[in-house]
Amino acid sequence: MRTQKAQMKYIYIAAMALMLNLGVATVFAQRYPVKMAYSGTSGPSAVNLQQPGTQTVEENFAGNGALGPFTFRLISAETTSPEQPPSTCSGPANIYFSRVAGAGVLRFQDGSLLKVNLTQGADCIDLAAQQGHCTLTFQITGGTGRFKDASGTLTLTETNVPVLTDALNNPVFFASTGEFTGTVSGVAREADGQEERQ
Repeated sequence: MRTQKAQMKYIYIAAMALMLNLGVATVFAQRYPVKMAYSGTSGPSAVNLQQPGTQTVEENFAGNGALGPFTFRLISAETTSPEQPPSTCSGPANIYFSRVAGAGVLRFQDGSLLKVNLTQGADCIDLAAQQGHCTLTFQITGGTGRFKDASGTLTLTETNVPVLTDALNNPVFFASTGEFTGTVSGVAREADGQEERQ
């Protein structure tokens, strides 16, 4: 009788352990929506990506959101787009740029890093309104700490206001505000509730 009870106990413990492991795996496999606001600066970079016909741009932001407080540094190459600009960026006072390459790193308060690669993007600068708008799409490519196995897609939407112009009065340094939205999987949401506290 004792043997049968002991066997049942071990079967029960093994079943519970399996269910717990499956539950943890499910948490890490789920896709979570992400929304993170930021502000910072954008301008030419000393880094040269050596893409023909491009200029290199560097952006440095700090913000907070669904994954906790973060900083973000992006290096990317942009070129005056040969394509027809969208109707929202047409007119003689508008300049339309395409982003052709780039990558960035988000650093969170706990020291974890989230790496992203630029997959597409564009900027529109309205010289008359002295304001620019930017939309970039990133593929998450893992990271360190709690983002070691992270994947997903993030979209950056940004408004830029010129702070400094060059000798030809072209804006070259901007104050930037915006947000990241998208989904992330492969990471425990240690920063749940941070978004509500904003």
